[in-house]
Amino acid sequence: MDGEIFKIAIVIVAAGRGERAGAPGDGPKQYRRIGGLPVIHHTLQKFLTWPKSGPIVVVIHPEDEALYAASTDGLGGAENIIVTFGGDTRQRSVYEGLRAIAATEATHVMIHDAARPFVDHALLDRIAEGFAAGNDGILPAMAVTDTLKRGGSDGLVHETVSRAGLYAAQTPQSFRLSEIRTAHEKAAALRHDDFTDDASIAEWAGLAVTIVEGSVDNIKLTLKRDIDMADEKLTQGNPAPHYLPDVRTGNGYDVHQLVSGDGVTLCGIFIPHDQKLSGHSDADVALHALTDALLATCGAGDIGDHFPPSDMQWKGAASRIFLEHAAKIVREHGGTIMNADVSLIAEAPKVGPHRQEMREKLAEILGISLDRCSVKATTNEKIGFVGRGEGIAAIATATVVFGSVKA
Repeated sequence: MDGEIFKIAIVIVAAGRGERAGAPGDGPKQYRRIGGLPVIHHTLQKFLTWPKSGPIVVVIHPEDEALYAASTDGLGGAENIIVTFGGDTRQRSVYEGLRAIAATEATHVMIHDAARPFVDHALLDRIAEGFAAGNDGILPAMAVTDTLKRGGSDGLVHETVSRAGLYAAQTPQSFRLSEIRTAHEKAAALRHDDFTDDASIAEWAGLAVTIVEGSVDNIKLTLKRDIDMADEKLTQGNPAPHYLPDVRTGNGYDVHQLVSGDGVTLCGIFIPHDQKLSGHSDADVALHALTDALLATCGAGDIGDHFPPSDMQWKGAASRIFLEHAAKIVREHGGTIMNADVSLIAEAPKVGPHRQEMREKLAEILGISLDRCSVKATTNEKIGFVGRGEGIAAIATATVVFGSVKA
């Protein structure tokens, strides 16, 4: 698989009823609260903030739409999650999830239980490294350390079972998408519905499954006691913590020189003028500043890191390409763009007549509503290089929400 570009989709299985978790009046276990937030909220946040995550599908029970909506309220990136309904078995629910991502560009898939909220990025990275090494099926697992006994119906121990080579399977169980989907389709066609996990379906279909080290913390919450312990782990025995929205603000600044020409492009709008802006791409200072502001909200560097001026492919390019790229990075980090504000500093041309069109262009590029986009303009009162008409500067501020954080 050397050199292959792969995109990893995520299927989160959340259609179970969680009967062994007790307290049925509290709802299915994936919607119970630990650390002040629903279990599934914690699980989804791990994948939404993992940089290599592609499309995410959550498979829920048809009766749980309101529960799911409430559990993802305030979760950055939740609006991009695909939601579909599961079947009466986990196997059927996974199959529905795989069908839901069939139309995406994903090449591989991670299949994870919603009730495993302590999965970590290090484990996901190990699985991704396995894909990069050419493995088509990967199972995170922990070597069994307990002594194993086989008992009989008489309640007596019949033998001690060697634990050599035995592992406890975890999720996300991960595969090349086309192969695991074909395996599920074959099992469904044959009405073979007694598999306990996806690795067993892969084994039955003749797919090679490679074991990678799991995580001791990646436990599945099954019993009420598990949920209570998970809540205690997150609260560390203290009263339930307060959670605040993870609101981040980024700033950007750019300036370009004015030279002889026929017009300038600002906020993606061409304005006829007796000068033009000289610089990287189409030299749209507004979009360049806003690109830097968005990248700042998730520590993703600046525009020069992603689109070096020395790279000739960007000569004369439309700056909306840069802004769209920054918005994509923000969303891949689990962010939701809430506001974009641009201030232009120029003696000429006049920005006022074009301000509404500029706001509409920003809303279009960022995929947000018009009332979340602001464009302002001022002069530099004839002071400095801007005041002398030698250039145009822009200051941009972006506000992005990334889920929530403990206060």
